[in-house]
Amino acid sequence: MSKIKVENLRDKIEGNELDLSLCNLTDVPVKDLAAVPKATVLDLSCNNLTILPPEFCTLTHLVKVDLSKNQLISLPEDVGRLSNLQHLDLYNNKLTSLPVSFSYLKNLRWLDLKDNPLEVTLAKAAGDCLDEKQCKQCATRVLQHMKALKEESDRERERQLLKEREQEKKREAKQREREAREKEALKKKKAEEKERKRKEYQAQVAAQAAQEQQKKKKEEKKKKASQNHDKKKALPSVPQAKRSACSRLFSLLLRLLLLLVIGAVGAIVACQLTELSKESLCAPINLYAHEALSWARDLEVVQHVIQKISDFRA
Repeated sequence: MSKIKVENLRDKIEGNELDLSLCNLTDVPVKDLAAVPKATVLDLSCNNLTILPPEFCTLTHLVKVDLSKNQLISLPEDVGRLSNLQHLDLYNNKLTSLPVSFSYLKNLRWLDLKDNPLEVTLAKAAGDCLDEKQCKQCATRVLQHMKALKEESDRERERQLLKEREQEKKREAKQREREAREKEALKKKKAEEKERKRKEYQAQVAAQAAQEQQKKKKEEKKKKASQNHDKKKALPSVPQAKRSACSRLFSLLLRLLLLLVIGAVGAIVACQLTELSKESLCAPINLYAHEALSWARDLEVVQHVIQKISDFRA
């Protein structure tokens, strides 16, 4: 706000010039100025302005602006929007630098930057501004200087953007690598878990198979033992029956043989010792007995028996 109220700007307009100098202003009445677009020349010198509001850059109708003898420490960043500005007086302020957008003031033909604590390179570009010619040269050189600064600023911003992009790419690459590692680790963990479960399952199956095999062997062993026991129980009866039958058969044969021997011996004795020896029936018996005795004389036991029989006949 201004310390004095500008009641009627129209009273201060003469042609296309609006004189607000020596009004002890601390703020620029931008809205009021925008309402009088025919005032293309604006004099704000000899006030107490320290800054210009950003809205000041919307007053694109201004052609000439006098801001000398104020306390300005900076200009708005968008000052370059004042595209019609041709004449700018900044004499005796507290400016040290100009915004980069100052290079957009392509129609600027006159500039005074005397008595400002400008940085060295800007002060060198501005020159002395002691007369009309030097102020025109100041406008040209400052615009060139600010254009170079803007280009350098653009290059620096581009380098910074490229650097940020590179860093972002590196971050993204690292992020992808980290995600890939995490994904691979998760995949490996799942594979290991699956392999562990598979081994556990195989171990369980093998254990069950071993148990079944062991159970089967036990059952077979038990069955075999039972069969062997049954065989052992059955085997004695079979040989015993066989032995009993053989014994009976042998006994029968032995009896028959004994009967035959007794009958033969009886017949031989009867034919040798009784009156029957003269009968024709005993003739073959005596013959066979005589031949048998002739064959058996060589045997010691038979000789002994024959001797006993001879002694008995005598």
